[in-house]
Amino acid sequence: MPLPRESVLTPAPRPASQRPPLHLAVALDGAGWHPAAWREPDARPADLLSAGYWADVIAEAERGLLDFVTIEDGLSLQSSERRGPDQRTNQVRGRLDATLIAARVAPLTAGIGLIPTVTVTHTEPFHISKAIATLDWVSSGRAGVRVKVSARRDEAAHFGRRALPAGPELMDDLFAEAADYVEVIRRLWDSWEDDAEIRDVATGRFVDTRKLHYIDFAGRWFSVKGPSITPRPPQGQPVVAALAHRDVAYQLAGRSADVVFVTPRDSASARDIVGQVRAAQASAGRAGQTVHLFGDLMVYLDLDADRAAQRKARLDDRAGQPYASDALTFTGTPAQLADLIQDWQQAGLAGCRLRPATIPHDLAQISRALVPDLQRRAAFREKYRSHTLRGLLGLPRPANRYASIAVPEEAARS
Repeated sequence: MPLPRESVLTPAPRPASQRPPLHLAVALDGAGWHPAAWREPDARPADLLSAGYWADVIAEAERGLLDFVTIEDGLSLQSSERRGPDQRTNQVRGRLDATLIAARVAPLTAGIGLIPTVTVTHTEPFHISKAIATLDWVSSGRAGVRVKVSARRDEAAHFGRRALPAGPELMDDLFAEAADYVEVIRRLWDSWEDDAEIRDVATGRFVDTRKLHYIDFAGRWFSVKGPSITPRPPQGQPVVAALAHRDVAYQLAGRSADVVFVTPRDSASARDIVGQVRAAQASAGRAGQTVHLFGDLMVYLDLDADRAAQRKARLDDRAGQPYASDALTFTGTPAQLADLIQDWQQAGLAGCRLRPATIPHDLAQISRALVPDLQRRAAFREKYRSHTLRGLLGLPRPANRYASIAVPEEAARS
């Protein structure tokens, strides 16, 4: 006798003990993602450029046992226009360097991962590899980097080293360059073997130069000899993340990323996106590797759904227009958000990266209401169970690609 149609299309939910771990992160941007967030009564606009503000905000995220925070950054002032400055004076403009924020906060935290955003279009992979390796050392293995491309000509004008071409090939080039960029930083992280530092006072030998390796990368955009000047990071390879909205970005994610932020509109589109990224992984020869997909959500949270909607309406009114996000906007209660997150997990996502509309309100709703609700469902951790970001995400520590290559000490010195 054939099964009912519902049974074929809707498999029974797995028991909590059989589900893969749920991962949660927050994306931090100034006073919150809504452009009027800085005008809220509990906002701290005078502190946005202070170390104390960022320490407090990330401590709140760590209170919720989140896997990591991402920190937004860019190479020009924030803008409501995609292609250039908007000259507005009624929204937050100006920010601190995301990598330096992470390095400042790292010693003040113990469990949460720290993933600053880096624009790879105009920076050099040697510098960024060193900066993120340093962050991994400072945080004792909780660093990552979110790579971002830029097609904005006003940002290119800050550097004056390249003219961005017009036409549809621009984005293909930018993402292909980003993939090479990630390859270079990964090789530089491996250019020191794990035991290259001897630190033997008795013999006077600090480093074994036979265990430092040239990377000899030569490509269309970069020619980097190496090795790095920073020893291999504690994680071996800090976590590489990327935001992906379309096929060219899915290709970058499949080839280069450990964590991918995607923007589904519902569980059906989440399944479709998962399929596209997995296909890109397979095409890049990485089908057997773990790549986590996080669904991005813009969130307005209150214990009462009507209150959340009223708050969103008030923010939009202050901004002069509704805020339109590239991610799905969720307005409601933490319990309703927990339902959605678990629904998306069933669709194949590892978890969600939440964008709090306002800080501190929506961030506190995540850490103090959403997380406890998920814990009551046995869906989220009760404590940190790893001291590294890779450990939290269930990612193995990669072997060093150069460790089996024997290099004579004299050659290593030359």
